[in-house]
Amino acid sequence: MAERLWLKSYPQGVPADLDTAQYSSLVALMEESFTKYASRTAYNFMGRDVSYGQTDRLSLAFAAYLQGLGLVKGDRVAIMMPNVPQYPVVVAAILRAGLVVVNVNPLYTPRELEHQLKDSGSKAIVIIENFAATLEKCLAATPVKHIVLCAMGDQLGLLKGTLVNYVVRNVKKMVPQYQLPGAVRFNDAVARGKRGAFKAVDIKADDVAVLQYTGGTTGVSKGAVLLHRNIIANVLQSEAWNQPVTKLIPVSEQQTTVCALPLYHIFAFTVGMMLSMRTGGMLILIPNPRDFPAVLKELSKHTVHSFPAVNTLFNGLANHPDFNTVDWSHLKVSIGGGMAVQSGVAKLWFEKTGCSICEGYGLSETSPSASCNPVTAKEYTGTIGVPLPGTDMKLLDDDGHEVALGQAGEIAIKGPQVMAGYWQRPDETAKVMTPDGFFKSGDIGIMDEHGYFKIVDRKKDMILVSGFNVYPNEIEDVVSQIPGVLECASVGVPDEKTGEAIKLVVVKKDPNLTDAQIRAFCKENLTGYKQPKVIEFRTELPKTPVGKILRRELRDK
Repeated sequence: MAERLWLKSYPQGVPADLDTAQYSSLVALMEESFTKYASRTAYNFMGRDVSYGQTDRLSLAFAAYLQGLGLVKGDRVAIMMPNVPQYPVVVAAILRAGLVVVNVNPLYTPRELEHQLKDSGSKAIVIIENFAATLEKCLAATPVKHIVLCAMGDQLGLLKGTLVNYVVRNVKKMVPQYQLPGAVRFNDAVARGKRGAFKAVDIKADDVAVLQYTGGTTGVSKGAVLLHRNIIANVLQSEAWNQPVTKLIPVSEQQTTVCALPLYHIFAFTVGMMLSMRTGGMLILIPNPRDFPAVLKELSKHTVHSFPAVNTLFNGLANHPDFNTVDWSHLKVSIGGGMAVQSGVAKLWFEKTGCSICEGYGLSETSPSASCNPVTAKEYTGTIGVPLPGTDMKLLDDDGHEVALGQAGEIAIKGPQVMAGYWQRPDETAKVMTPDGFFKSGDIGIMDEHGYFKIVDRKKDMILVSGFNVYPNEIEDVVSQIPGVLECASVGVPDEKTGEAIKLVVVKKDPNLTDAQIRAFCKENLTGYKQPKVIEFRTELPKTPVGKILRRELRDK
């Protein structure tokens, strides 16, 4: 594209390009904040503050512990936890030791977890005890040699921590029985690390920081390789983009961000945790965003400035009777990502908070943010906004040629936040990268004369459930293992709550096969958001002459 049309739609003060080379690594970015903001609160969790200084010391000790295990630069360490204060500490420790973070969804089934641990070659895992039973079931088949077990109350002090752990284990019964001999408790690992010595590692911008797993079109999830410089770039891009409104926060107030999205999700990882770290902000860690009363009760205790979330969360909170117990008058930026923001939700949120939801767009492969609506906007645009500073976007036809203005084409993205490729999958990387360095998103969009992009369709058969990518092939692969199933297909259908829900169409081999049997099998093998909401039985599936299932026909009926 000869000219970047969208630049004239930028709010005043947002630069067209950025110097993203100002940090040599994410570690340099974090350590700057640890020093500069040592006495400030970095995280708040269940009423307890953790300072930047404490995060610095804990992460150094944990990094020394990891080095003491014999892990060396480039080794992968998995994290399988909800939003608890150990998460940012462990991330900082892994990166400081020159290791690679592998973010894992804590709700994964043993089958899903086994694939990710094997594919990434993770030698160690830091896991919360609530999900230890899942790890036990697949551990023998993985390369994991070291396990660190965390508990909800680890960082809450002796009295409160003991009480919280007692309630989680014995009252709420949230920790199923497990046997993991040799696992080390998080606080013991930190104590051990304090007795050891941390050896600083030379980390460069081109070193791998994170393997962010994304659903695979083939049914197998792939790790997007995010380098230190990719995430640094996205943090700086997001900071510059939010600046027209964040500069209005009084100097006396620490910028406070709600982290209700799970930290294993790249949106929360970069735009929540890392951006808050860069700005010396405070992150309110919400361990269970589905518990709306608890979320609102927590937020009522704080002054909230920034809220990155998905449409379902904005909608659920805004419609909750306790919504007005929170003082929303300080809210400066609400970023909607992960899935499309619905106009009704945007309207209600603006009416109730006075802060409009700026819809953004991105993928695991782009660290994640590629485009966003201006944070100064007051009305819903129904678009994914304009490319962020230093980012180019163009629309391609099936032959890879750029389409004319106003024509639909596949969104292709180029910028410092675009991944290095898929982990050990040169074939898959070649499919999505163009010779001139653009990443093909698989989403079909159109651009208007102001440089705003709008998504109109998907090239891939992906289903988007509450901001999570679900690939039909994976569901079909699992369901086809049920003995009574002859064949099956899954599609996304519109859903008021989750944007899309999964509809599974099954042709029976055994006439006695029931809906309940299929649901039970799916529950065992697929995490919650991948499970079908609607199951339909048919005598045959619509197919092309060569036998390819016509998913579109299943959707349209």
